[in-house]
Amino acid sequence: MIKRSFLVLAAGVALAACQPAVPDSGRGVGFGDEFTAEQARREAALTGVPAPAQVSAAPLGAAAPQPGSAEATAAQTTAVLAATRPGGLGNDAATNSGVAPVDASPSNPAPPVLNSAGISDENDFDAVSGQRSIDADAARIAANRQQYQVVQPEALPDRTDTGPNVVAYALQTSHARGTQVYRRSGFNRQAKFVRACAEFSSADEAQIEFLARGGPQRDRKGMDPDGDGYACAWDPAPYRRAAQQG
Repeated sequence: MIKRSFLVLAAGVALAACQPAVPDSGRGVGFGDEFTAEQARREAALTGVPAPAQVSAAPLGAAAPQPGSAEATAAQTTAVLAATRPGGLGNDAATNSGVAPVDASPSNPAPPVLNSAGISDENDFDAVSGQRSIDADAARIAANRQQYQVVQPEALPDRTDTGPNVVAYALQTSHARGTQVYRRSGFNRQAKFVRACAEFSSADEAQIEFLARGGPQRDRKGMDPDGDGYACAWDPAPYRRAAQQG
């Protein structure tokens, strides 16, 4: 019984020795130092700060620290601090588009005020008073007045067309729309009304055509079936109100 237990224990120890080491899941499966370098490059692309060079914190001749260890983290921190100091990587003129970085400090003198020649200084009293005088402004105003041109009003031109005028017709009538004034006869008047009015894009155009064809006494196309003298639902009321308000 004791011998069997000893054999089982020995077999368990042998299996444990053959068990492979569990990889660091934070580093990614199948990645070594390349993963750390790629991660640093990605952070540099997102933040805009160049990736620091891989600097070893170990003394010369000593073995490089293992990636992810406290020594490796301290070395990377030292490199980042060196890069962000004035004059360090990313802050010198060579990596700053050739322009030296500005050391922000409350003791720095105020920047000079630049006045571009293309910007008007009309609202600056001190600048204008040194350039012009009141007499010069008066002379300039007088010169501008001499350039004024007064256009005299002229009579409106007479109308050359002799077609019907719906405004004049609206003011000549006084009855409301739908009031029969003229006699209408014929069959299928509603169908003729719909077909005839569909030819016009507005009621004014229909009324002009209606008057030009003998309306309101005659309705040759059936545009005024109720005999009120207004074709295709044309209404003279808006013209009458405009005349009264004017």
